[in-house]
Amino acid sequence: MKSSLSSVALVTLLVSSTHAFMSVLVGNENTHVTITSQAVMAKIYEVCEAVAKYEGRPFKPTGPSAEELLYACLGTKTGKVSGARFRTALNQIYTQNVIVDRDFMTSAPHHFNNEAFGEGHDLIIHGIKAILDHVRTDNLQSARETLGRVCHTLQDFYSHSNWVELGNKSPYANLIRPDLNIENIADRTMPTCSDCASGNCPNPLLPATLNGKYLTSGYMGFDSPDKPQGKCSHGGDADLSSAQIPRGGISKDESHSYNADLHNTAVNLAADATTELLEGIRAAIGNNDFLRLMGITRSVVLAFVIDTTASMAVYLDDIKKVTGDVIDKKKGTQDEPTEYILVSCNEPEFGPLIRTTNPDVMKAEIFHLKASDGGKGMCLSSLRLALTGAPPSSHIYVFTDDSPNDIGLEKSITTLIRSTKSTVSFIVPLWLRRRMALVAQPRSEFQVYHDLALASGGQAMEVSRTMLTQTTDIIADTCTSKLVTILQRSRNPGRVESFPFLLDKSVSNATIYITGSNLLFTIRSPSGVSQTNTEPNGKLGTNVRVGNLERFQLKATEIGMWYIDMRSTQPYTIKVTGQSTITFIYDFVEEFKGPHPGFAIINQRPPAGLPAKLLLTLTGDKGPEVLEVQEVSLVEVSGNTVSTGTVEKMNNGEVLVTVKEFPEGEFAVLLKGMDKISNCPFQRQTTTQMSPSKLNIKVIADGSMHPGEKYELHYTLTTNGASGLYTVRAMNDKDYIMEHTSKLNLVSGGSAVGIVSLSPPADTFIIGKDVTLIIEAEGPGGTDYNYAVLRLPVVSKVADFTPPQCKWFSQQGHCISYPCDYSTWEVSVNIMDDITGVESVTALQGGGYLIQTPAEDGGISMVMGHYKSSCCRLSAALRIIDKAGNTDICTYIYERDPNAS
Repeated sequence: MKSSLSSVALVTLLVSSTHAFMSVLVGNENTHVTITSQAVMAKIYEVCEAVAKYEGRPFKPTGPSAEELLYACLGTKTGKVSGARFRTALNQIYTQNVIVDRDFMTSAPHHFNNEAFGEGHDLIIHGIKAILDHVRTDNLQSARETLGRVCHTLQDFYSHSNWVELGNKSPYANLIRPDLNIENIADRTMPTCSDCASGNCPNPLLPATLNGKYLTSGYMGFDSPDKPQGKCSHGGDADLSSAQIPRGGISKDESHSYNADLHNTAVNLAADATTELLEGIRAAIGNNDFLRLMGITRSVVLAFVIDTTASMAVYLDDIKKVTGDVIDKKKGTQDEPTEYILVSCNEPEFGPLIRTTNPDVMKAEIFHLKASDGGKGMCLSSLRLALTGAPPSSHIYVFTDDSPNDIGLEKSITTLIRSTKSTVSFIVPLWLRRRMALVAQPRSEFQVYHDLALASGGQAMEVSRTMLTQTTDIIADTCTSKLVTILQRSRNPGRVESFPFLLDKSVSNATIYITGSNLLFTIRSPSGVSQTNTEPNGKLGTNVRVGNLERFQLKATEIGMWYIDMRSTQPYTIKVTGQSTITFIYDFVEEFKGPHPGFAIINQRPPAGLPAKLLLTLTGDKGPEVLEVQEVSLVEVSGNTVSTGTVEKMNNGEVLVTVKEFPEGEFAVLLKGMDKISNCPFQRQTTTQMSPSKLNIKVIADGSMHPGEKYELHYTLTTNGASGLYTVRAMNDKDYIMEHTSKLNLVSGGSAVGIVSLSPPADTFIIGKDVTLIIEAEGPGGTDYNYAVLRLPVVSKVADFTPPQCKWFSQQGHCISYPCDYSTWEVSVNIMDDITGVESVTALQGGGYLIQTPAEDGGISMVMGHYKSSCCRLSAALRIIDKAGNTDICTYIYERDPNAS
C-alpha cells in the first residue's frame, strides 16, 4: 500500500510543473533528472523500509530530505553520517542521464527517434545486463552511470513515440524484457502523420495509425529536412524536418496548451517505467546490493599502499601495528570503513589490488606482507592502481622509505587525484640522520610526495622509526564520513602571516595540522585566548609533533573566527579539519545547446579564458533546503588570490556558481554559508587543487568493449594556446595492449583528431569490470597540459539473455499447525543453464539453509541443491546467476499436507 501511495505522490509532483524531458535544472521545471530522482528516491524508501522490517527495527525518516532517508535507512545505531557520499552516488546517475542529450544528441536509438525501436530496445536490454554485471563485480560507479543513461533512453520512449496517443495508460513492459520484441511497428513506407501547418496540432497522427495501433516516433532532422514520406517529425526549432510536409511534430518533451494532457501522461508513464526498471534491478541483485548501488553506506573507503622492498623490512612490523590499530579503533563503530583496499609496491612488480569489507581479512592481508629484494619501489604505479580501484573521495595512505622508481607517473597521478577527488597522504619513515640531511636540502628527493599530497589535500609526513606508530591517530582522524576541511593553505617560502578560519556549531573534533621544519605558530580563539605550539597541553588544546607534522587538537569548538598566526620563514602547509554533516560536493560544468540544453560535467581541467561554472550540492542533517550559500570563491592555496563568484539557485537544491576569472595558481573551492536552523554561519573548503587549461580533450566512448576484441575510440584535441606539435600520452590501469596517436600538430584556435585503441584479453572473468583510460595532452615546451579520464566497462558479447532455470522436486517433511518450530520440511532443487552454465546461487529469504553441490551436465556447470527449513517459514527464494550475468529469482512454496493436524 505504501508503495502505491508513494507512486501516486510521485506522479502528482511530476505533473505539477510545466516542462519535462529537458536537461536544464533551473527553477521549478521537471527534467529527466527530476523524473529519475523521484523514482530512485521512492524505490530507495521502499527498499529501506523492507530491510528495516526484516531486521526488526523501526523505519521513520524525520523529514523528506535525502539525508533523513539515509539516516533512517542505516538505523539509529550507526549515529549520524554525512550525506555527501549518498549525494555523490545519486549524482553519478543523474549526470549520466543528462549527458545523453549532449554526447548522443543525434543518435536516434538513444532517444527512440526515427522509429529506431529495435535499436533503442537493444540499448536498454544491454544496459540492464551491464548494470547487473557491474554490481556482480562490485563496479558500482559504472553501474550507476549505465543506469543513468538507460533511464534517459527509457523515458524518451514515452515522449518521442506515439505510445501515449495510442491510449496506453501503463508502461510498455517489452522495453525492459530481453525475451520480448517491440511489436506492431509502422512499416517504413507507411504514412503516420497528417500535415499541421501551424505546428501546434494536438494529435496529428493519421486515423490508420491510431486505429491499427501502429507504433511510430518522430523523425529528427538536425542537419537535413529530409525524412521518409508521410512520416511524423519530432518537432521544435531544432528539427529541420518539421517544416517538411507533414509539418509539426509529436514530441511531448514540453507542455503547451495544445498537448498538455499528452505531455502529462508521458511524464507519468516515464516515471512509472523508471520505477519498474529499478524494481527489476532490485529483484535481480537483492535489497542490500541495491542500497549499495544507490550509495547507502556508513562511512569511507580506507586504502593502504605499502612498500615491500628490502629497505622497508625494518619498518614493516610498525606499519602493520599502525594499520591494524586504525582498523581496530574503527571496527564496530559508525565510522568503520565500508571497504578496505591494499596495494603493495615492490620493484619491478607491484600490486595486486586487494579489496574486502571484512576488517579482519584486511588485517590478515597486511600481516602477511613481507619485505623482499628490490630497488626503489614502484609506489606511484601502486598508487595509480589504488586511485583507479577505489571509489571517488577515498582516503589513501602510502608507506614508503624511498623516492619512486616510476617518477614519470607523477602527472598521471595528479590527473587521477583531480578526477577522483581522492585524498592521498604519504608516510615516509626515515633514519633520523637521513631525515635531517633531507630537511637541509632546498628540494629533497621526496618532493614529489609533498607535491602530490598538497594537490590532493593530504599530508606528507617524514617520521623517524620511533615516531611511526604515532601516525595511528592521524590516519584514524580521516576515517569518518563526516570529515570536512575548513581551511587549507601552503606557503613556500614561509612567511609571517595570520590565517583566519570559521568554526560553526555543527563542527566537532576540530584539528589543526601544520607541516614543516622549525615551526612557530600561535592559535587564537574567538574569545581571545591563545596558545603557542611550544605548549603541548594548553587552554585551547593538545599539540603533538610527529616528524615534520604538528597535530593541534582543540579541546572544544568555540563558535566564531579563529586564527593561526604563523611566524615561521621555512616552507609550511596548514590544514584545519573537523567532523560535521554540513558540507558540499561540486563539479565544474559547461553548458551545452541543442534541442535539450543542459549542463555537462567537465571531467578535466576547466577551460582557461572563460568564466568558470560550478554546480554545487549542499548537504546537512535536514538536507540542502535549510542551508544557504552566501559566498563561493576560488582560492589560491599557495597564494593570496581570491576569485568570488555569483550564485544562482537551481532545481533539486543545487546551486550554479559563475566565476569570471580563475586565480593565477592552483586553487581550491571555498564556500561560506548559513545554517538556517541554528542561524550559524559556516565555512568549508575542498581539498583537491585545480587550475585551468587552454587545451581541451573531447572524447565520447561509444559502443561496447568486449573481451578479446580491439576497442577503438576517437578524441578531438583543441587549443587556444600556442601553435605547434602537441604530445599525447595514453595509459590504462589494467595494462591492456594499447595503440594511440602520439603527436598532433595544432594551430591556435584549431583542433585535430587522434585515435586510441585497447585490446582487452579474451578472459571472461573481466566481464563487468572496467578499465580506467587516461589520455594526456601536453603543449609545446610543456607549458600547458590537460587530460581525459574514462572508465570503460568490459561487457560480454555473448547474446545470452536467458536466465538459468530451476526445478524443484522431492518435497519431504510434515508441518503440524503448532508449534511450527517443532517440525521441518525440505526440498531438492536442480539449477541449470544450457548456454554458459551456473555462476552462483544465493538464498534470499526463508528460515532455512541451502546445501549446494556443483555438478556438470554435458560440460556445462550446474548446481544441485538441498533446502531445509523449519515449518515457521513455508517459502524459499534463491537468486540464481549464470556466467553471462543473467539473473532470476527461483521461488518455492511448501505445500502443506491437508491431513496434517
